[in-house]
Amino acid sequence: MTESTLRIAVAQLNLLVGDVGGNARRIIEVIRELAAGGHVDLVVFPELALSGYPPEDLLFHAGFRRQVGEALDDIAAASTGVAVLLGYPEYSGGCIFNSVALLADGRQQSTYRKHCLPNYSVFDEQRYFTAGNAPLVVGLAGRRVGVLICEDIWEPGPVGASAAAGAELIITLNGSPFEVAKQQQRESLLAARAREVGLPILYANLVGGQDELVFDGGSCLVDAAGNVVARAPAFAESLLMLEVGAEGPRPGALAPLLEEEASVYQALVTGVRDYVRKNGFPGVVLGLSGGIDSALTLAIAVDALGHGAVQAVMMPYRYTAQISLDDARAQAEAMNVDYQVLPIGPLVESARATLDPLFAGLPEDTTEENLQSRSRGVLLMAISNKTGRMVLATGNKSEMAVGYATLYGDMAGGFAPIKDCPKTLVYRLARYRNRQREVIPVRVIEREPSAELRADQKDSDSLPPYEALDEILDALILEDRSVEEIAAGGHDPAVVARVLEMVRRAEYKRRQAPPGVRISSRAFGRDWRYPITSGYRHV
Repeated sequence: MTESTLRIAVAQLNLLVGDVGGNARRIIEVIRELAAGGHVDLVVFPELALSGYPPEDLLFHAGFRRQVGEALDDIAAASTGVAVLLGYPEYSGGCIFNSVALLADGRQQSTYRKHCLPNYSVFDEQRYFTAGNAPLVVGLAGRRVGVLICEDIWEPGPVGASAAAGAELIITLNGSPFEVAKQQQRESLLAARAREVGLPILYANLVGGQDELVFDGGSCLVDAAGNVVARAPAFAESLLMLEVGAEGPRPGALAPLLEEEASVYQALVTGVRDYVRKNGFPGVVLGLSGGIDSALTLAIAVDALGHGAVQAVMMPYRYTAQISLDDARAQAEAMNVDYQVLPIGPLVESARATLDPLFAGLPEDTTEENLQSRSRGVLLMAISNKTGRMVLATGNKSEMAVGYATLYGDMAGGFAPIKDCPKTLVYRLARYRNRQREVIPVRVIEREPSAELRADQKDSDSLPPYEALDEILDALILEDRSVEEIAAGGHDPAVVARVLEMVRRAEYKRRQAPPGVRISSRAFGRDWRYPITSGYRHV
């Protein structure tokens, strides 16, 4: 070990937005533990670790500002025996900055302010922060370290400025949420930036769920040639221990990259676990229909919370097939959850009898179907009120897109785990989960999907095949393509136009849907902002 070797610990933590005091206590615990060991020169925490990310309009509150200032002083006082890079919101001169503090020897030594403020997709940083414009390069254990924050690494300017200021190693603190294949994108970008400036880059990321966002960790170190030489595990808290000497970074622990289905499934589990626990719910309840969506939702819930925190309720009506009853029970038993059967016939018939004088002479339509769905919603919400368990909605992205879901019925709930999962992905995830242990009956995966709200009903009565539907929806939602462009990909123009019109008309439903885990580059949530009232027709 030479004097010029910089020993670094990356604290990949799951923190709670707004819990400034609790976050500070965790940060101080890590600092003291590492200082006591005497084997680390620097501990790196992620972007806005002190406040949690994203703090949103909490940043404007005077009490929040006071808590941040007091907690930063406490953490600075604890920075003896080890230096600290800490992300925090900085209040200065009437402005708020997304900043990193270098803390050492019991005080704040220097500050870096984020240059590039993202204002796209789920990011809204220009609403809150003022951009910085000066690089920061500090000397630590004989090494010259440049400091950046998240979006700064996606643009060449800040990296080049740091290198020009004499950095030998660049450290970037991040709050980068998960989406499919995001870790591969990050590492490809880091490799390109490292080669541009000929310097190793250390990437420190958050982990854990925050409302619809899930942070997947994956903190990593690339050498000057762009090779990944160390990587923290995805979706788990960890301390990634690293060494950077005069010859460059030394290889460290290298957690494997997850395949697509594994990464999405872990994101869903993480999102459910943290939403339920961070909001203080004792558990969840969901309707188990014998169909694929509720089956996958049940598996996610049990993997996230444990079987004792999950209750499943089958609510049959005259159209519920025996196969649905059998498969729902089989899955509930396989996952060892509290399982109840509550027939909704009396509730539905009572509602119909009450409405008969108003509906006399009118033909049956989706009104009668929706009474079934809403009766189930009433029962689930009653169970939630009585037990404190949160209702999980079981709708998928394909249904949410085209309005194939009932307001105040199957859309009722506090959280929707598979809200951003197209139907075709739901099937893939179910098969993936069964590879670990078969908990979803194979018949549920193989049978033709049906809402079972009328006799012999099939989803294909109202919708194109899901393979075609999901291709059309991805082209619209993820790529903003026109009817003509989507049709050019091999789809019937009339079908495309009908689907896009269904999407337009369902906007009012989506605005009233519960939040759910974001796993794609564009989900129905923070990064989907279509007007409800609009004269536009997709062309």
